[in-house]
Amino acid sequence: MSDTRNLERVITAAWEDRALATAPDARRAVETTIDLLDRGKIRVAEPRGAAAAGLEAASSAGAPRGAVAGGASAWVVHGWMQMAILLYFAQREAVVSEAGPLAFRDKLPVKRDLERAQVRVVPPGTARYGSFLAPGVVLMPGYVNIGAYVGAGTMIDTWATVGSCAQIGSGVHLSGGVGVGGVLEPPQSQPVIVEDGAFVGSRCILVEGVHVERGAALGAGCVLTASTPVVDVRGPEPVVERGRIPAGCVAIPGVWPKRFPAGEFATPCVLVIGKRGESTARKPRLNEMLREFPLLDGPGEEGPRPGSA
Repeated sequence: MSDTRNLERVITAAWEDRALATAPDARRAVETTIDLLDRGKIRVAEPRGAAAAGLEAASSAGAPRGAVAGGASAWVVHGWMQMAILLYFAQREAVVSEAGPLAFRDKLPVKRDLERAQVRVVPPGTARYGSFLAPGVVLMPGYVNIGAYVGAGTMIDTWATVGSCAQIGSGVHLSGGVGVGGVLEPPQSQPVIVEDGAFVGSRCILVEGVHVERGAALGAGCVLTASTPVVDVRGPEPVVERGRIPAGCVAIPGVWPKRFPAGEFATPCVLVIGKRGESTARKPRLNEMLREFPLLDGPGEEGPRPGSA
């Protein structure tokens, strides 16, 4: 823990006084932090209980200090790690690289040692150095950015993207074309969090630090921002909150009335329509439940389907 706190101290000082950022100790601290993120020894955000207990149970890095992000399942955000990522970009020069007939020019390399990490990456799937993919992760031709954490056994399906510092749990399915936004600035901003066992349907968009709790399921096409109404319609009256899909719930895209100077218009929302039990946790039964609501169906479509590998 003392080593990690020293990293925090050096990086915070370099962030506050950029004249210090080029000093050898600052460069070493930044590079060490990115290496620890790459190996999953530290995380930009973690459940508050895990932070209180210390990361030693999961790694040898120790538990750095951080600020608590609110919510029923509160997480801790370590802003100094976001600072380290931004300083890392500033310290590096863009270089040209090639992969067969493809040419690139970037400041960061891609992840290496995938076989040793027990990760499958299907061409042209890309995970940047400084992101972490746990054993059993399958990355189809999608993208994982620096600072992101992806838990064991998660599927990142074709053209799905996981933004910088996003936290994706174990056993999650990000279906085809899912867009999980990233965040680096301002430091201490909560990233998008998708907890263990969640299912995110095709073409869903998750941005602005939204929180999909454990085991929740989003039907295809949900757009979830910090201000998107999340409307629980299971009772006699709608119950509205924002920025969070409750654990174990099934949600679909919908519309919500909002008054403007020019009149009242329908704006996007997410409707919580049910609860996942043991039967709906299975993908075929989950699809049946989602298809009961024609709101999800497009012209000539049967309804949402999970992405395929």
